Amino acid sequence: MKSRSGEKIKLTSIDELLGVVNEESAMEIEINRIHAFKDHPFKVLDDEKMADLVESVKIYGVLTPVLLRSDGENGYEMISGHRRMHAAVIAGLETIPAIVRELSDDDAVIAMVDANIQREELLPSEKAFAYRMKLDAMKHQGYRTDITSGQNGQKSKGVVSRDILAEQVGESTRNVQRYIRLTELIPELLDMVDVKKLNFTIAVDISYIEKEIQKWIYEYIRDTGFIKPKQITALRKQLEEGSVNQGFMISIFNSCIAVKAPERKVVLSGKKLTKYFPEDYSEADMEKVIEALLEQWKREQE
Repeated sequence: MKSRSGEKIKLTSIDELLGVVNEESAMEIEINRIHAFKDHPFKVLDDEKMADLVESVKIYGVLTPVLLRSDGENGYEMISGHRRMHAAVIAGLETIPAIVRELSDDDAVIAMVDANIQREELLPSEKAFAYRMKLDAMKHQGYRTDITSGQNGQKSKGVVSRDILAEQVGESTRNVQRYIRLTELIPELLDMVDVKKLNFTIAVDISYIEKEIQKWIYEYIRDTGFIKPKQITALRKQLEEGSVNQGFMISIFNSCIAVKAPERKVVLSGKKLTKYFPEDYSEADMEKVIEALLEQWKREQE
């Protein structure tokens, strides 16, 4: 592929994010010198969209440079462009156009998340870990608003960072907190959330339960195919009172969904009753006779 060294590439979204110049030079970097971002939360799938991207790369090459930073060991860490690089590898390319930027760990996390968070059809697990990583980076920074909001000075840590993150990603602060709670799920349950086998709200409630019991919950869902909010509510209430083993947990779940036998009711019309009782018998009198006859019938059956 023809070298693009010296070519001016405009990366508006990233540049606005980091408050740097709008144009930087891209260079060709050997793919084997690039490694994925540590704990990268966004999945790179070999799906239909990836197949389309691979075909495009084969024909036109990688049109938008990836964003890298030096790892200090003659290699590079990918900040933005994991899908493009994956497509380039499949297409057989040995180099990829890239912009190399000096970034601190926290700035790199923020840039990585913001470059990916606007993608369509993000999985709940992707949002969960992305939100947590960015929030942690913002807290580490104290929160530097000159990078993300264009203002000078400092913002306090904690709730202010959560509010700003929520505004940036277009979620309510409560939703951001709920997504981050999903990172406390065991992987098996989080996968169920991604494939819509586990309701988001129920998953958030489960995230407050210790990991060992989450494994039992996963096995229960796997075996029965469902879990109901009232089952988790009952379990959490019991956990507040004391320990629970797997058998006890299942009994709690079963008690929540036990089906009560429908109440049986037999009605005898007055017309029918007059065939068997004198006219001066009251309802109470007739009821006593009927009960006595039924008791006799029961004894005979036994």
